[in-house]
Amino acid sequence: MKVLPYGDRAVLVELADGPEAMAFAAGLRAARPAAVGEVVPAARTVLVVAADGVPVAEVRAALDRVDPVTESTGDGGDVVEVPVVYDGEDLDDVARLTGLTREEVVAAHTGQLWQVAFGGFAPGFGYLVGDHDRLHVPRRVEARTRVPAGAVGLAGEYSGVYPRESPGGWQLIGRTELRLFDLDREPPALMRPGVRVRFVEVGP
Repeated sequence: MKVLPYGDRAVLVELADGPEAMAFAAGLRAARPAAVGEVVPAARTVLVVAADGVPVAEVRAALDRVDPVTESTGDGGDVVEVPVVYDGEDLDDVARLTGLTREEVVAAHTGQLWQVAFGGFAPGFGYLVGDHDRLHVPRRVEARTRVPAGAVGLAGEYSGVYPRESPGGWQLIGRTELRLFDLDREPPALMRPGVRVRFVEVGP
C-alpha cells in the first residue's frame, strides 16, 4: 500500500489490484473514522478525502488503523435486482469469445451475484465484478458512438449498465428498463460501491 498526497484535503491510496482496493475501501466504510469525509474507490486506488476542518495528517493516521474487509459477493446485504432482456448486439460475439452458447452466457450472467467495485464514466455507472471469470471478454475493437440508456455490457473483468445514452466500447448483451440514476431519488444512484447486484432474465 502506498499513500500519496492529493491536494490539500485528501490522499490517494495505491493498492496492488482491484480486490485489494475493494477490501481497503470496505474496511474504511466499516470503520467510519471521524477524520474521513469521503471514500472514492477506483480500479486499484482509493481516494480518501478529509472531513471538514480535519487536517490531512489525521486522515493518514486513521488509515494506519484500517483493517481491510473482503466483501464476498455471495454473503449478506441488500441486493439490487436488474431485469434484463438478453438480446444485445454483441451476445453472439461474447458467446464466441467465451466458448459458451448464448444461453450459457445468459446463465453465467444471471447465475452469480455481482458487486459494484467502483463508479465512474457517467453518473450512476457502476463497474461490477463477479465471482468467476467465465465472462471476461475484451472491449470492442471499435467503440459505438451511441449506446442506449439501459444497455447491459461486459468489458474485461467487469459488467455494467449504461445509465444514459453515451458512446461506449463494451460488449452489449442485453437491456434493462430500470432507471439507474435519478436526482429525485435518495440516493440518486442505484449502483454505489459495495452494492450487490443480481441480473434477472425477463422476456422482451
